[in-house]
Formats: sequence, C-alpha cells, structure tokens
Amino acid sequence: YSACEDLGNFFGFQDASVRNQAEHLLILLSNHRRYMNSHILPPALQPPSPIHALHAKVFSNYMKWCRYQGVPPNFSKMSTSTAGMAAPPSVASRVVDLVMFFCVWGEACNIRHMPECLWFLYHKMMEEYTMEQNQRSLYAGHFLDCVVTPIFKILSANMKSNADHINKRNYDDFNEFFWSRDCLQYRYSCEDPNERTDSEDPNNRLTTPLPGEMQQPITVGMLNAPKTFLEKRSWLRGVMALSRVIEWHIVTFYLLAVVAFSHDLVWGWVVTLEVASGVFWIFNALSIIWALLEVWASYPGIHLAGTSIFGSVFVLVARFLILVYQTLYLMWTYGPSKGSYLGIEADSTFWWWQYVWLSLLCMIPYIVEAVTNLVPSITTKLFTSRNDYIQTFLNILFPISRLYTAKEMHESFKHTTVYVFFWATLIAWKLYFSYVFEVYSMVLPTIELTDDFANYPEQSFIKMSLLLGLRWLPQFIVYCIDMSIWYSVWQAFAGTSVGFSDHLGDIRSMKDIRNSFGRAPEHFCSKMLSPDAGSRRGSSASILNFGASEGSLDSRRQSLSNPNLGKEGQSLLGNDPHKLQGYVNRLLDVRIQKWVMFSTVWNEVIDHFRTEDLISNKERDYLKFSRFDGFSQAIYLPVFQTAGVVEEALDLLEGQMVDDYQPTDNELFKPILNHVTMRTAIAEVWELGSHVLLKLLGPVHNDDAVFIINYVMKWVENGTMSDHMKIAKIRGIVNGLVGLVNVLKGVSRRKPALQRRSTGRKKSIAKPTGPPAKGIRRSISAGALSAGNVAQQTPLVQTQKKDENVVIIDALRDQTRDKCRAFVNSLKGIMNASDREGKEVMDRLTFALSMENGFFWDDAYASDALDDLSRSDIFKSVLTKLQGLVACHPDEVEPKSKEARRRLTFFVNSLFMDMPNAPSIHDMFSWNVLTPYYKETVTLNKSELESRSDALGVSTMLYLQTLFKPDWANFLERMGLQDEEKVWSKEVATETRQWASIRAQTLNRTVSGMMYFEKALRLLANLERLDDDTTNDLMGEKFGYIVSCQVYGQMKKDQDPKAEDIDDLMHRYPHLRIAYIDAARINRSGEMGFYSCLVKSNGNGGIQEIYRVRLPGNPILGEGKPENQNHAMIFSRGEFVQTIDMNQEGYFEEALKMRNALQEFAKRDGPMPTTILGLREHIFTGSVSSLANYMALQETSFVTLGQRVLTKPLCIRLHYGHPDVFDKLFFITRGGISKSSKGINLSEDIFAGYNNAIRGGQVAFKEYLQVGKGRDVGMSQIYQFEAKLSQGAGEQSLSRDVYRLCQRLDFSRLLSYYFGGIGHYFSNVLTVITIYVVVYLMAILALYDLEKIGDRLITPMGTIQMLLGGLGLLHTIPLFSTLGVERGWWASLQELIQVFATGGPLHFMFHIQTKANYMTQTILVGGAKYRPTGRGFVTQHTPMDELYRFFASSHLYLGVEMGAGLVIMGFYSEAKQYFGRTWSLWLASLSFIASPFWFNPLTFDWNMVTADYVKWVSWMRGHAGGASRSWSMWWSEETSFYSKMPLTSKGWFIIKAILYLTVAEGIARSDLARADTTLNKPIVGVSVMVASIVILFICWWLLSMVEHLMPYPVRRTIGILIAVGLMVSILTV
Repeated sequence: YSACEDLGNFFGFQDASVRNQAEHLLILLSNHRRYMNSHILPPALQPPSPIHALHAKVFSNYMKWCRYQGVPPNFSKMSTSTAGMAAPPSVASRVVDLVMFFCVWGEACNIRHMPECLWFLYHKMMEEYTMEQNQRSLYAGHFLDCVVTPIFKILSANMKSNADHINKRNYDDFNEFFWSRDCLQYRYSCEDPNERTDSEDPNNRLTTPLPGEMQQPITVGMLNAPKTFLEKRSWLRGVMALSRVIEWHIVTFYLLAVVAFSHDLVWGWVVTLEVASGVFWIFNALSIIWALLEVWASYPGIHLAGTSIFGSVFVLVARFLILVYQTLYLMWTYGPSKGSYLGIEADSTFWWWQYVWLSLLCMIPYIVEAVTNLVPSITTKLFTSRNDYIQTFLNILFPISRLYTAKEMHESFKHTTVYVFFWATLIAWKLYFSYVFEVYSMVLPTIELTDDFANYPEQSFIKMSLLLGLRWLPQFIVYCIDMSIWYSVWQAFAGTSVGFSDHLGDIRSMKDIRNSFGRAPEHFCSKMLSPDAGSRRGSSASILNFGASEGSLDSRRQSLSNPNLGKEGQSLLGNDPHKLQGYVNRLLDVRIQKWVMFSTVWNEVIDHFRTEDLISNKERDYLKFSRFDGFSQAIYLPVFQTAGVVEEALDLLEGQMVDDYQPTDNELFKPILNHVTMRTAIAEVWELGSHVLLKLLGPVHNDDAVFIINYVMKWVENGTMSDHMKIAKIRGIVNGLVGLVNVLKGVSRRKPALQRRSTGRKKSIAKPTGPPAKGIRRSISAGALSAGNVAQQTPLVQTQKKDENVVIIDALRDQTRDKCRAFVNSLKGIMNASDREGKEVMDRLTFALSMENGFFWDDAYASDALDDLSRSDIFKSVLTKLQGLVACHPDEVEPKSKEARRRLTFFVNSLFMDMPNAPSIHDMFSWNVLTPYYKETVTLNKSELESRSDALGVSTMLYLQTLFKPDWANFLERMGLQDEEKVWSKEVATETRQWASIRAQTLNRTVSGMMYFEKALRLLANLERLDDDTTNDLMGEKFGYIVSCQVYGQMKKDQDPKAEDIDDLMHRYPHLRIAYIDAARINRSGEMGFYSCLVKSNGNGGIQEIYRVRLPGNPILGEGKPENQNHAMIFSRGEFVQTIDMNQEGYFEEALKMRNALQEFAKRDGPMPTTILGLREHIFTGSVSSLANYMALQETSFVTLGQRVLTKPLCIRLHYGHPDVFDKLFFITRGGISKSSKGINLSEDIFAGYNNAIRGGQVAFKEYLQVGKGRDVGMSQIYQFEAKLSQGAGEQSLSRDVYRLCQRLDFSRLLSYYFGGIGHYFSNVLTVITIYVVVYLMAILALYDLEKIGDRLITPMGTIQMLLGGLGLLHTIPLFSTLGVERGWWASLQELIQVFATGGPLHFMFHIQTKANYMTQTILVGGAKYRPTGRGFVTQHTPMDELYRFFASSHLYLGVEMGAGLVIMGFYSEAKQYFGRTWSLWLASLSFIASPFWFNPLTFDWNMVTADYVKWVSWMRGHAGGASRSWSMWWSEETSFYSKMPLTSKGWFIIKAILYLTVAEGIARSDLARADTTLNKPIVGVSVMVASIVILFICWWLLSMVEHLMPYPVRRTIGILIAVGLMVSILTV
C-alpha cells in the first residue's frame, strides 16, 4: 500500500483507481502463492516469491519490446523501492514495477487496446520515477488529464471519422508507431514542464524539468505517425493474403491439365516433362504479380525503410529479368529443332535445360519455404535470430520479418506431422477427383475447338480463345471450391475419430448411465475432487448433511430407531453429529466415502434440476440418492439405478432352477453377488422391506418378526437358504411385497385421526388361538405402539373404553391387511415344512396371522398403525424407495424431460473423459466471468409475457407454456398451485417471471447460470472440509462475475424497469458486480464527464458504489461491445477471464468442472503457452422452430466438430466467440480480449484469436464442459446474423491481422485456417459466381448456337451441375458425424431426414447467397455495421412488403435472374437432358425466391395474403414516410451506394451489364419472335385454363369463409394446393 500511495502521489493517479488496482494486485499475488507449494512446482523451479512469478508473467511482453527497441528495460531501483516497505529489495522493487503497470493500465481507458503504447508509458514513467530524487505530490487525476486524455482525444478524432479505412488511422496504426524507436524521442506527458507548479514547493525546486522532459510530447509523434497498413477496399486484399492458396490452385490445375492432355494426345514422358516445366514460368510470373500487389498495397501512404524499398525493387527487377529469359528459352524450346539464338546454335533440348537451370534459381525461395513448411520451427528460429547477417537477409527478402509480432507461430514436430498427413491425404484425393471429373472431361472439347481452328478456314482465333476460356472458367472455379467439400468430409472423419478417442458419446441414454453408474464415483473423486476431500481427517458428516433441500428425501432428519429398542429417538448412531462423523471416519472405507461424496454432488445436481423445473417431485425422488440416519448403509442408490434390478435377479434365479438338479446357495447366488448393482438392490430390498414390515405390524408382532428375520439372516450367512426354503417360489414373495407396497402408497394421502382408536390396554395371549368366527368383525383394544416407533409423533392419547363390537370403517386398512396376509401366506408357502427351522418359521407366521390383538384382526390397532405411518415422513421416504426397487420398471423412473436426460448423460459421460485432476480450492486458478450488456431484456415482466401483438394472437407466456409444457406443470407443482390464474399473485409473480425468463434469451438466464460457479465452488469447498469463513474469503479470491451494463446509469436516471431488474439480480446474488459507464455534467457549459463505475448490493436492499474511476471521455468510439468489455476489465480480479454473451447460460453440473478446465492452462502441449481455452456450446434454441433447429444444427456442427478438428489435429483454432476463457495477464499486456477499431474490427471477438496467434499464444479446446447458447430463431433474425458475420469476414479479409497470419503460417496450417475459417465465405462467393457463370454460359451458348463444336454431337455439360448439387449434400457429412458421435448413427440419420423433409436444403442454399452478397458488398462498397438481431421469440407473420425490402437486392433479384436465364436456355438449347443439366440451378433459384415466404408463419393463410397485398400496393404507391412507406424512397436508399463506389469496384456491375447486352443481342438475332405459333396446337386449351383459374379463385374465396373452422395444418395445405394450381394455370395461359 505504501508503494501505491507513493506512486499515486508522484504521478497523480486517481485514488479510486489506485485502490481498485491495489485490491487487484493483492488478489493476484494471493493466487500466485500456489507456486510456492512443492506439489505444484518442484523446489528447483519455484520462484523466490509469488511477486517474482507474477512479475515475470506481466512483464514478459515488455521485455520483448525492450529487446526489439534495443533498449534496457526500466525497472525500479532497490534503494528507491525499499523506502517505506519492509521487504527484501528484490521483492520491493518488483512490487513497485507491478503497481506502476497496473495503475497505468487501470486509467488508460481505450489506450489499453494499444499494448506497446502502454509499455512506452510505463518505460518513460519508470525512467522518470527512478531519476527523480525527491518525492512530488500531484493532484489525483493529473495522470488522466495530462497523459491519457491527450492521447484519447487523438484516438477519438480518428475513430469518429466517417472516412474509409485507408483515410483514417485506427488503434493498430497508432500502436505500431510504438514499434518504432522513433517513439522514444518523445516524452510521455503532454504537460508543459515549465508550467508545472507544486503548492508545497513555492520556489519550484522540486519541479525543475528533468532532462527527458524537454522532449516533445508523445501526442506530436502520434499526430505525425503515418498509417502502417492500408486496408484498401478491394478483392485484391484478400487475394494478397491468400496468395499461396491461389498459387497452389493455379499450379496444380495446370499440372493436372498437362497430365490430361498427355494422356489423350499420347505424349511421351519427355514432352510431358517439358510442358509440365512451364510451371516454373507460372511460379515466377505469380511472384511478380504478388510483388506488384505489395507495391499497390503500400502506395500511397505507407512509409517504408530504405532496405525494404531496395529489397522490393531488387526482387521485382531480378524476377522480371528471369521471367524474360524464361519466356525466351521456352519459345526456343518449342521452336525449330535446330536454330541459332543469341549466337548459339543448339537444339531445343539445350534451351530447355537453360530454362530449367535458370528456373531453379528463382525456385530457391520456394524450396526453402517448402522445408520450413515441413519444419515450421526453422522459421521461428530465423525470425528470432540475433545474427545480423540473417536479419539483414530477412529484412531485404522477407519484409514481414521486420514486424514486432508474428515471430513465434510454430507447432511441435509431432503436431506438424499429424496435420501435414491430414492435408497430404486430402490433397491426394482432391487431385484425383478433380482430374477425373473437372479437368479430363474438358480435354476433348478443347482439342475439338483447336482442331477446328487449325483445319478450317475463316475460324477466329479470338472466338476460339473466348470459347475455351468460357468453357474452362467454371471448371476452374469449381476446382477452387471443391476442396471445401473434401475438407468437410475429412473434417467429419477426423472429428469422429477424435470424438471417439476422447470418449464423446460413450453415454447417450439413461440406460448407458445405469451401466456406467458404478464406475462414476471413482472417476468423479479422482478427477473432480482434490486429494484432501473426504480424507479421514475430513468431515464426512458434513458431507452427509450438506445441501439438503426442504422436501427432499435426505432432508428429513428424523432418526430411524432400532426395532428392538424401546426408547424414543434412540438412533443407531445417536443424534450427535460428531459421533456420526467419528463413526463414518472409522467404519467407512475409501470406496464408501467416494460414494458418499459423489451422492452429495449428484443430489445437488438433481435438486437444481428440480429448481429449474426440468423434473417433477416424483422424478426428483427417483433420481436422488437416499439417506436414512440409523440404517446400515450410508447412502442408498437412486431408484432409477435399481428399478427393475430385482426382476432381473429373479429371472437369473429361475433360469438356474432345473428339475433334476438342486444347486447350492453358492452356485445359485453367485451371478447376483458378482453384479454390484444387483447385490446392492437386493440388500436394500431386504433392509427397507424389513423396516416397512416392522413399522407396519407394530410392537405386537415385533418379537415374531425379529425371530423370522434372524432365522433368514442365519440361513444366508450359513449358505443354507436352499435347504430351508423353496427358492423356485421366491417370485411369489416379491409379488406379494409389490402388492403390499402399492397399497401402502395410500398412506401419503391418509388423514390420521385426531385421537387414537385403541384404549391402550393390552390383551395377553398365551398361544395362538386362530382367527375368530367367520363373518364377525371385532374391535380389539391393543397396547399403544412402543416408544421406539419413530413414526409416532404425538403422545399416547388415552381414550375411554369402547364397545368391542363397534365397527371402524377403514378401506386402506382392509386393503393393507389383505395384501399383508397374502404376503405372509406366500412366506409360509416358500418354507420347507420338512425342515425343523422352516417349520418353526411357519408356526410363527401362523401365530401372527391368528393374533386377535394383532394387526390382522384388531381394527383399532391396525388403523392406529396406519395413522402413525401417515405422520412419518421417513416411512414415506423408505416406502417410495422400496416401491422403486420392487414395483417400478426402468422406463417409469427415467426423467421425461429431454433436456434433463441430455444434461445428465453429458455430465456422466464427461466423468470418463480426459480431464485434468482438480487441485485444492486454495491452489486452483482464479477467474472472472465478464458479460457485456446493452439494453436487452433482463427479466420478462407481466406485460411482456401477456401482450398479444401478433397475428397468431399468442402471448409470449402462452407460447412458453406450450413450448415447455412439462416444465410448466413442474413449476405449478413446485409452487403448489392448482389454479393457473394464481401464477400472478403477489407471492408467486416473481417466480413466474423467473420461470419464463430462464427460458428466453435474457440477462436473467445468463446471470443465473453463471452464478452456479459460486454454488459449485461452495459445494466443492464443503467437500474439502473448509469452514464457512474460509469459503467466503476464497469466493472473492477465486471467482467473480462482472456484468458490464453499459447504460445502467442512464437507465437509473430514466427509471427504466430494466434497472430495477438488474438491482434484483444483485440482491439475489451478493457477489455479482455491475460495471457501467456513467455520464454527468461537470460544469455549467454542459460539458460531460464520464466514469467507469462498479456497484454491488449492500445486503440491505440498496445499491452500493464500490469504485468510480474518471475517464478521459466517452469510451464508446467503435461498435460498443469491445469498449464495454474494456472499461469493465479493470474491475476483474482473477488470473483468467471468461467471456460470456448474454445469450448464454450455465449449468450447475458443468460449473463443478470449471476448476478442472482451468488446469488446462497449466499444461503445455506444444512450444507455445496455452492462452485461450475454448469450451463446448450447446444450442438451446433448436426446439423453437424449424429455422431455429437448422440454425442449432449448423452451430452444433461448427462449435463442436468444427472446433474439435481445428484444434486437433489441425492446430489452428483461433477464437470464434464465447464461452472461451482467456489468460488475462497475457491479453491485458497484449491489447485486450478484443479489438475495437470501428468497421475493420466488426467481428471483434475473432481478432483476439488473430492477435493471440500472431503474438505467440496457443488455443486449447475441450469438450468435457459445456455452456448453453441461444441462437436466432426467425428468418429475419438469422438473415441479419449471417449478414453480420459475412460483413465481418469481408472486413477481416482487408485487415492486417489476416494478411500477416496468412503470410506467416506454414502452408498446411494456412489451408486449415482458410477452409476452416474465412475460406468458408470465399467459397460461398465462388459458389454464387459459379452459378452465375454456368447459367449465363449455357444461355449464351444456346442463344448463339455454340453448344456443339462444329458438326459434332452435343455433349451436355452436366458435370458442373452434379458438382454444385453435391456441394450441398456433402456439406451435411460433418453434421451427420457430429450427431452420430453423440446421439448414435440412426438418430443422426433421422435428424437429417427431418431436415431435408422440412425444406432444410432451401434454407442452407438461401444463406449461401446471403453470405456471398454481404461479403461482396462489404469488400467493394463498405457499410459494415453491427446488426442487432434481437433475441426474442418470433411468432408473428412478416408482411410481404417487409420481406421484399429485406431480401430483394440480396436474393429475389438473383433468383428471378437465374430463372429467366434458365428459361431462355430452355427455349434455345438443342441439347437434351434439360432437367439433368439444370436441376441444381433451378433448386438454387427456387431457394432464393421462395425461402423467405416458405419459412414465414401463415404465408398461405388467405387473410394474411389479402392483408399483405393491401400493404404491398400501399407501399408501392407511397411517395413519403421513409423506406418502409414508399418503394421509391426505399429504392433510392437501396441503390445509394453505387454513387460512392470506386471505379474498380464497379467492374462487377459493368460485367453484368455486358452480359445483359450479350443476352439481349442473342435474343434479337434469334427467330423466336418470327416463329409461327399457329401451327402448334396446345395440349390444354386456353378456355379450359381460364375456367380452371375462375374455379380456383372461387375455391380460395370459399376457403376464406370456412377456414376458421379448419385446423391450421389442413387450411394451410389446401391453401398451398390452390396457390400452386393458380400459378400453374396462369403460367400455362
């Protein structure tokens, strides 16, 4: 604290910021104490102190920066640091360093996006601090005003500029200024040293400027700093980044063509080799093109060093000269066999060898690159070498090596071998397939065209060349696309293999859970609990008593008495918990302890299921472990685990019983004893059944019952059961017990009498007397139940003596006695009468049945016994457990909720996956969860839930009740409500809102799920025997949750109900923190001051402000989300930060595994440290609609199998969104967890992955932990979401991050990145271009009669169409594999069939064009922006005019254009197989036109059709009111971007115009308009069709009159048929 105070005064840091960072630093140091433990690090590797460990990590990037700048690092001097601190000098100096950095970082605001700028500030400030001999005291806020604010203003001016990327500087441009040594020429502060005064130093002796303070302020350097990268808006930017991928496709396509022509033209190997050697010329020509593009990309605006310019010029000149000579040598090679060139007479072979030797010279860089691609570590060693000669060579020939970043990006040789093998096999198959179907098929048409040109006069070379280009162009485009298909297939195979190796999908059903349940505790305890948990030093008693919720089986803490004891409340173990602890610690072995700990956690999981209303009370009881104090077992298996097991045991016994052989007990029961669950279930039936019978029969029969029980136990121990009992009849006993238990379930509904019916007087009976006379019912007084009966809760009530002949009517008693008699008789029937002991048991049973004052004949006694049982909760619990054991089928006790089954199977399955062992709570890594929030729904209120604003007339509440019908029933049961009208009563309204909110995409759902982490940690702490105080202290140290509610302050001022809902969340979760940006007027002129604030609940219903840190201005300079995250980051405390969006949720059972997941950061699977941990996502919105299901399946495939393969084996997973966990200390010193330059960083999240890869981090992805995620569910929402991603991909292709990443990755990882990431969007663009090319090619060839070559037969071009169709079909393989691994192959196939049956292909093809359109638009025009998609439920019908505005320019125009082209081609084509050639193109056209309407609710409802038509006409006729009211205004807005387009970007539209003119010219030349149609008699007459149209309109009118009487599916089907009939009729006419 003294260091904080000194530095705060010296530099003028804000007090609140200093306090905030002091707390931050203390918590980090506390967590770093783990490294001082020998079981974490061996003594040889332990740092001297936690401060040393933290210092090394925080300043690792600073050390690299200093080495790059060639300056020594500035750290505090010991003599200065030790002043005021009682610490060793090495520790004290490092404390000052850390405090300095965190104070600078804490107030840097948006400068935190510029990591090297932060290090510059630290470097200069520490230099000043160590040089200053006297302490100074500046006002709090001086650092902000004089250092941060001037820099912020420069950033703000550039960020707010409306200019395009190349005309303004972004964060990266400014940050890269600090990569240059020029930055060190400036001082850090903008304060004029001559104007500095100090109130305590009137003579200014202490404020004399230091030598460095005479330099110019850093703002001068930043203002003059040039751009360091030009994000030119052109496809050429993407071409430059992916130059190696494009080069590979061109070269391999050429080589395949050479092989194909060699085959058909029967070339010898010499000629083939000579032609193939042309690839050297292609390599060199492409290299020159790339070099010229580098010049284009750097001019004007980029300031290059002299060596860089020299290197570029040298390379260009050298390669150009080589290209000239290569061209000449090739010409002479194919010239006359003998000739004289350059004064040399030689044959063609000589010149070819000259060409080869010269080519090898320019191929040296490619050879070197090939080696480094196979061993990527070589590149890292070269780039990081300190050798001047190597650096000079790299600076000239490889300018990218000059960068501060992108130096260490290699993988281990082991990983490299695996992903190289992946791509080698894929490429081999792709080349073979492409050769057969794409290249070889074009050889014959090419030869025919050239043959006609060579042999026939008046053949135009230009025409031939143009036809060859048109025919080869679609083949080449498909050649560039189809690798994405094969990548999908290989990805599916690799993902399936990795999934199975990781044991994903081993457990898919409740049956699998039952089969693996016996192994679960061992795996749970070994992986998810630390070694100290549950040890003999631990408190197993606290485990037994932890977390019992009211109403659960194990929460009823009544003692079970020993039946043979008579003292009330006397438990087997007593009521003292310390005695219970001692008993457990002494008697329970390790295995039982593991079961106890596992059962504790399992029951908590099930309780949370019940709280979330996923299961009912009955299902909860079936799923939970049972615990009964005083019984022989610590825990009893859940009913779902043991149901049906007794039946299986009976089948085993009966299967061994044969007539001629009597097996011994050992032979008979061996299979049962070897089956753990079966053995346990039978033991539970014996114990619980005995307890039920003893309590039911009461004290009168106690001696007889104990006598029989002891005998049977004796037979079991001696192994003589088969001698005394008829084992073959044992099923009768079980059936009798089942009947008795089923009747006794009525006890739970029984209302006991207010007073006892018996008088309390016992009748003595000397011996069995037999039953009374038949038909006479007698009421016999009997003694009260002994005090040992635990069910007796009321004192014995003495009643007056009653007439013995009074009849007591009690149906339950009579039914119970009948079943009990049947059970006793079945017992008698199983005894061996010839055996003495068996005969004694039979006599006892006969005696019990005949006792007049016993249960079977004394009505009052029996009724009182049942009354006592009805008062006993423990008896009901035992009875429920017993019924599940003997009377339930396994299917009956499984949860009905699909979600509950999914979560349980995933949880149990994850226990058997490869998961790091958990450290203790003290030694675990700490982390914070961060959620950015703007203005979305927090908690649904009554008005939102009950409003009915859509055409369906369905409220959100009714929609949720219908969608989650079982959950709603469970909620009503939990609330104890019979009447649904009471759900909005004062007592229940809050719970109702909560129920609805956690089923929508609300902040409430996210916060509730994330706060499970705290509950999970508390449970784990309890298992590790930590007391409450220690646990509470550790919660603040190990976990924190910050919701960055950007406008919470404004909400409070506006009295927005959402602010109250946020307050309610803070009150419900005391450890929740809310960070927000507050704005307040600071003077009368209206100038605003901005603050980062942190608040929490004060525990008394109020909100308490913790910190308020002033900002240099409004930090929202870009899209908002990254700045919102950035401002809240200063309030985080952990070593890691998990980013969670507010469309996500957490699960309690998954939260238990977070401690294990964080240990992945301690592992190092490769040369680079793990800095991002990706986690699996489950898309929970799939059940909302068919569109939502498509989106969920698409996301499921991407976020599971896709991410799995990108991680292993491809080693190129980046960061694709949340819920990834970041190494916070790595990222805050390297630019943060996202980038926030407006426009270029639209997809802000993925740039964290780029930055991580370029700066030497590694990404892991683990699937043993999942987080829920919601996706868009409506057509418009999905459209906007895809548009946002596509625009983000377009901006990425222009960015420096993608360019540098692509240039630096080895080729195999580059292919992985391309096809697994941004290449997906490029492939979509190429797919649409291919559709364009194919449609217009076929139409133009047909129009101009060029389908046939000469007079040869026409060969239909069907290969391309088949490939386009296969593109969509084969892309389903990853989805099939994903579902197959986790759900089973049959279930996966069923899901795919359902997707195809409901129009899924139309949806996916539709969005191919969505992605292509918006990526193209972004690259050519710009306009990328964040598109809020909304996260509500889409139940309303979207009007036609709105759909048109949404989809016209992107889809409808293209669909109509394609359809028109195909129709024209159909009219003019003379080739056959029209459908075979065009089916895939018609499908694409249909998907573009029909999808928006097909997936729109009520599209074919007549009332909706008429209403839409009225709106459409009104919109078309409108002239004012904006784009939503007027077609003309919409058209003006829609086409406004044309005027802003540069000429180069208009090339695409110029090409389209030329195509239109070409088609128009072809139609004009044709004789279609002059054809005589009168000779063609139509098949169907016009009058018939007109009559059909009239009839169909009448049917439509009739349907509209009676549709309200029809079910929705029926009227929609009829409407579709009528609409299709009208369309066909009109088109026919």
